[in-house]
Amino acid sequence: MIVVVNSGVANLTSVMAALGRLQAEAVISDDPEVISGADRVILPGVGAAPFAMANLREKGLCDTLRSLTKPVMGICLGMQMLFTSSEEGESPTDCLDIIKGKIRRMTASSENPIPHMGWNQIKAKAPNHPLLKGVPDDSFVYFVHSYAVSVDDSAVAVTDYGIPFASMVAKDNFFGCQFHPERSGKIGSRILRNFLEI
Repeated sequence: MIVVVNSGVANLTSVMAALGRLQAEAVISDDPEVISGADRVILPGVGAAPFAMANLREKGLCDTLRSLTKPVMGICLGMQMLFTSSEEGESPTDCLDIIKGKIRRMTASSENPIPHMGWNQIKAKAPNHPLLKGVPDDSFVYFVHSYAVSVDDSAVAVTDYGIPFASMVAKDNFFGCQFHPERSGKIGSRILRNFLEI
């Protein structure tokens, strides 16, 4: 069973549609027992980290998500919430601390306005990672974000937007895409399929 977490800050319809195109049956839930019993968990998110983390705490999902041993994928803000903290908000926002690291605001320039919105390329940092099976280097995927995490040991793929940032990450059974695979055409579908096959 695939569970898409209802974090209260996600476009669940597009994620469910993308899974449907893969003929993968999924349910939307914010029930800790349902999430804990899933074979795969997807944590999507859009919007602001403080609001998203407040929702997870209110729903009692933080410890549930941290304790999962089956494959988990965070998408966009959902990926960012896997990290230790985020600069987003009036003061730093504590996140799930599953992957060590801090989410920082991206630097804007005339060539690279913020938010980073639209198609950009991913380059493999861990080319043999199962999430990248069948994904050509420099493939284009769709981004919408203003915050990002630096390239470190958790990075699976890297994207350049003035400076490089981690566009895919992994630690143990936790994975993340800073971009939206559900909006990234055939490449996004392949990445989602790869996740479902891990």
